[in-house]
Amino acid sequence: MAMLEVSNLSKSFGDLTVLRDINFTVEKGEVIAVIGPSGSGKSTLLRCINQLEKANGGQITVCGTQMMTTGEKGRAVFADPKTLREIRLKTGLVFQNFNLFPHMTVLRNITEAPSVVLHKSKAESKEKAMELLKKMGLETKANAYPCELSGGQQQRVSIARALALDPEILFFDEPTSALDPELTGEILKVIKELANEGMTMVIVTHEMAFAHDVADKVVFMEGGYIVDEGTPEHLFGDDASDRVKQFLSRFNNFGA
Repeated sequence: MAMLEVSNLSKSFGDLTVLRDINFTVEKGEVIAVIGPSGSGKSTLLRCINQLEKANGGQITVCGTQMMTTGEKGRAVFADPKTLREIRLKTGLVFQNFNLFPHMTVLRNITEAPSVVLHKSKAESKEKAMELLKKMGLETKANAYPCELSGGQQQRVSIARALALDPEILFFDEPTSALDPELTGEILKVIKELANEGMTMVIVTHEMAFAHDVADKVVFMEGGYIVDEGTPEHLFGDDASDRVKQFLSRFNNFGA
């Protein structure tokens, strides 16, 4: 079953076009790694799918429900607000800079959305939050504030917060870019565990070894286009395009 279908997607900011004719599909349980140089449109793609930006054209379908399409005169037509809200609840986004509420404890950061958005009881929200904190190895940090945590701990709280809404698809926007190498390992381990559990994920990352080892499919973007895509064996192998090989040559163990 296709959890996400993106067709002919385009996005511009004024005269600057950042996404051009983007097409890809994510099946249930798949892990998709999106790689490419900075400024290639990777983060904008995630933001369009998660309704943080409005695409200008194309089509996005999430879990079988159409979020947007292109109508007359080539303009984007979005679903009604109720449908958009239902779609939003099926997706979760983990940001690169954590985006935790600094004035709330770890526990409240996780329980706030289930209580307010899903109208779950405080007891139910707390029980779910504590289960997630235990999963993240942070059950002793429930009453701490974000400023009292390391970067890796804050990012694990961010992942727990996203999971608290039980999303069908989880998106990561360079989840380790703000972390040092040791803390990066903590986050990659969590994501690997989620992959092993069958979570459908789309991950924008600069961790090439991680993309090679965990992803079912890798998408290479540059200049707003998808330049190449396929299995890790293809993208990190001899059959990849020359541009992909050139890009990977900057990373140890990959490229020419």
